[in-house]
Amino acid sequence: MPSLAKTISQEQNRIGQFISQLREQKGLTQGQLAKALRTSQSAVARMEKGLQNLTTETLAKISAVLNQEIIQLAGDSVNFKIEGGHKLAGKITTNASKNAAMALLCASLLNRGKTTLKNVPKIEEVYRMLEVLSSIGVTVKWQGADLELVPPKKLNLSNIDLHAATRTRSVLMLLGPLLHRFNQFRLPHPGGCRLGARTVRPHLFALEKMGVKVKTTHDNYEVKAEDLHAAEIVLYETGDTVTENALMAAACLPGTTTIKMASANYMVLDLCHFLQALGVKIEGIGTSTLVVHGKPDINKSASFYLSEDPIESMLFIAIAATTNSAITIQRCPIDFLELELLKLEKMGWRFRLGKRYKSYNGLTNLADIQTYPSRLVASEEKLHALPGGVGINIDNLPFFVPIATQAKGTTLIHDWVYENRAIYYMELTKLRANLILADPHRVYVEGPTQLKAAEVICPPALRPAANILVAMLAAQGTSILRNAYSINRGYEDLVSRLKKLGAKIELLRGI
Repeated sequence: MPSLAKTISQEQNRIGQFISQLREQKGLTQGQLAKALRTSQSAVARMEKGLQNLTTETLAKISAVLNQEIIQLAGDSVNFKIEGGHKLAGKITTNASKNAAMALLCASLLNRGKTTLKNVPKIEEVYRMLEVLSSIGVTVKWQGADLELVPPKKLNLSNIDLHAATRTRSVLMLLGPLLHRFNQFRLPHPGGCRLGARTVRPHLFALEKMGVKVKTTHDNYEVKAEDLHAAEIVLYETGDTVTENALMAAACLPGTTTIKMASANYMVLDLCHFLQALGVKIEGIGTSTLVVHGKPDINKSASFYLSEDPIESMLFIAIAATTNSAITIQRCPIDFLELELLKLEKMGWRFRLGKRYKSYNGLTNLADIQTYPSRLVASEEKLHALPGGVGINIDNLPFFVPIATQAKGTTLIHDWVYENRAIYYMELTKLRANLILADPHRVYVEGPTQLKAAEVICPPALRPAANILVAMLAAQGTSILRNAYSINRGYEDLVSRLKKLGAKIELLRGI
């Protein structure tokens, strides 16, 4: 176990890095921040290096100047106040993909040169991974919405930020890149959403085929990578992160690695295209079989635009449908929303799809969606997700729950992937939604229901937490959504963006 002094030092470093990132995002110099805080530039420099003790009063002042809660790192005391029951109007733009960002941040370790990721979402999940990367020696620098990452000649895993690492499941995707940096290493168990028994065995089985030995202890994975080799792999399950880990492990292996039962989901495509930008040849992109021709030494300046997030587009679709609003959702990655839109169309939802155009990366197909007030009816068939980007996206399925509360009839939603997520859906009953939990995977939703305001604590899972926000925007009266860190993990500056649509929503700090 780390000593108390080391733990305190890590916390100070983590908070200092967070303050530095926020300052750069706001376009402030250390001198300008110092002036706003009525202190010296040298004091700000010490804060950002983790060399100065910070009182809660000082943290509160920094939070006010940077318009971002700093103390929430310790207490997650971010709450939303929502006056619901109002129709929204206007335009909102889909931001870049959270899940793609997490994969590419890990994949940047494959490159010994400078990696520039463009259009990176400024969200809590990204900040946690940046804290991890910074703690092991990676130089991280924001340039507006772009992120520059330069690894050191030797990473220092002994200094890994355990607090940040155990707050994101994406830390598991460091397994693949680190195989090419160390013959032996330890990695802490991941955190993130609490959604039941999310096994890591598919990752371990895939890596074993490439000569990796992994021993699982109480706190860590102990990894030996002394006999790495290309292989033919059949994934134990078609998952996004396991496909990404296998891709990153194969990327620098001499020879040809074949990955079967691979996911063809949006974040996997972004990773494949990024690896190609690094010089790795990949065949079968967008299919369930990927053939990777490894490039043993990658050392170049690489730049890549992240694609837009279909799960964020779906959040705004759900808000429009649940509040019965006419809004325009711009830059939607349409190839990963077509089935969701078809299901909604059959439920009576009215929308117009604009002409297709390309994302900044020149690869992703986008379209704008104009929504209209509609009379919804329940889906005649059950709604369920499929892995690998071939059906309703696993992360989009939850948004059908608040939508179904406004549809006439009974909708069956079968969330077979996660044990706990359907249970979290029952939080909507606090807003007077009419839900029946059939078992840990199936929920019946009866509608239409006039939702009523309530005070609810966010569950420790991103999409179910966002569901509650959607329902509160439709609920009559004033609701309080507490501990909204789960939502901030995946959505950037959501409060101000919703305000531009006319939503009556406020951020409450530590109340």
